[in-house]
Amino acid sequence: MSAKADERPRLRDLGISIGEFPTGRWNAITDVPGVRVGHVTLVEGDRIRTGVTAILPHDGNLFRQKVPAAIHVGNGFGKLIGFTQVEELGEIETPILLTNTLSVWDVAIGVVEYMLALPGNESVRSINPVVGETNDGYLNDIRSRHVRPAHAVQAIKEAKPGPVEEGGLGAGTGTVCFGFKGGIGTSSRVLPPELGGYVIGVLVQTNFGGKAVIAGNPIWLRLGEHAMDDDGSCMIVVATNAPLDAGPLKRLAKRALAGMARTGASFSHGSGDYVIAFSTDRNPRDRIEQRRLDPLFVAVADATEEAIVNSLLRATDMSGFRGRKVRALPIDLLRRPNT
Repeated sequence: MSAKADERPRLRDLGISIGEFPTGRWNAITDVPGVRVGHVTLVEGDRIRTGVTAILPHDGNLFRQKVPAAIHVGNGFGKLIGFTQVEELGEIETPILLTNTLSVWDVAIGVVEYMLALPGNESVRSINPVVGETNDGYLNDIRSRHVRPAHAVQAIKEAKPGPVEEGGLGAGTGTVCFGFKGGIGTSSRVLPPELGGYVIGVLVQTNFGGKAVIAGNPIWLRLGEHAMDDDGSCMIVVATNAPLDAGPLKRLAKRALAGMARTGASFSHGSGDYVIAFSTDRNPRDRIEQRRLDPLFVAVADATEEAIVNSLLRATDMSGFRGRKVRALPIDLLRRPNT
């Protein structure tokens, strides 16, 4: 690799910001109180480039303390385990896990094993794990299915609040975005007190194509080429402490794709683009009126766009399966031609 992840900037390190609302302390999904993130990264030899990322709405027993949730499907070419029960009941009862396409079932087994072992769940006979994926088979020997249930359990147990590691690690270890190295990215927004003071946090797993646009800068014009492959997928996880139930969370999830669109995504035939949104506020009191959701819609689009850019900026060059190589996004491309 040409650089360590901690030597690569985030978007705001370059003096570039997106949108009108400020970020939280960490500019991460963990700015939403209670939310935790954990990664397990698998890099071995020249074949294994994959991993697992876990997002926990809170650190309690999620089966006993479910959170309101909704899922929006931008394009359904994917394997999102647990979708139908979330759609039916409007809640999530396990951590949310991300991994590669052929490992979703192994990760789901790990989530079930973790949940059944929690104190208080001794009589539980049904668990609905929520596991999403993108296909990292360009850099990773995906057919060998290196991710095991124990890796899912490890990612959950290692989840923590505070700063979130980004780039080519966890579920983003082997991903490719716009022909550059993709990965995990995150961002957040905080509404002003007069708009409720709520926090929106977004985490993405980027593995899609199109014509890259960074903060309104069409860098694809400077490249003179399109992405390596227009196919691919993006998983987007949205967290908020705003008191929303499944209906408005579904509407919020839809707006996240506006942020993805701004980056130049192609939303191709072979893409699996999903948004999982949840609220950490489990009390139905004082639910926000639908007509007052506009600031949250703006915030989630902005945070999604920035999270995608951060996933590219923090990723580093990577070689992998069958000698394939993917370079990191050159930072110089973010400089406009007249600067």
